[in-house]
Amino acid sequence: MKQSPVGPPPLPALRAPWRIRAVSPTGDDVAMVWRWMNEPHVATAWDQAWSLEKWEAELAGQLASDHSLPCVVYHEDRAVAYVEIYRVLRDRLASRYASMPYDLGVHVAIGDVADTGHGLGSRLLKAVADGLLAADPACERVVAEPNVTNTPSLRAFGNAGFHREGEVEFPHKTAALMIRPRS
Repeated sequence: MKQSPVGPPPLPALRAPWRIRAVSPTGDDVAMVWRWMNEPHVATAWDQAWSLEKWEAELAGQLASDHSLPCVVYHEDRAVAYVEIYRVLRDRLASRYASMPYDLGVHVAIGDVADTGHGLGSRLLKAVADGLLAADPACERVVAEPNVTNTPSLRAFGNAGFHREGEVEFPHKTAALMIRPRS
């Protein structure tokens, strides 16, 4: 099998007050992601309220691949979100729109419901998209596919400079294709 010349997703270059790092496959990170994914506001949108053991396996699998990079995002030195950065070319999304080889995708979950509804998500998405475009000069756009029924998420993506480019169908949801171009 021929290997793709497109590398794994990069870690975004974030500016203060933001900081990002890859999830550690053991210890406190797994427990934090598991806890966040089981919070009602996240579980409804992500449908991944799995066991701790399943999250351990999921994060280890992501870290071992060149498809996605699971991360923790900090705002003012406080962990606020779980983010998955992925290469669309290696994702099921690639066949559902006119993707380009270096497109990067992002999934975001703000862990604490108290951090929602105040613009934090919009600022986080803007910082991550800007950071991804800075980290990968070959990437011309960052994409996302939130559920069309997730109005707060759609609003946050829009406020962060993403434009709705249509809808894509998945077995478990109808998603809004959100695209943030470089220019």
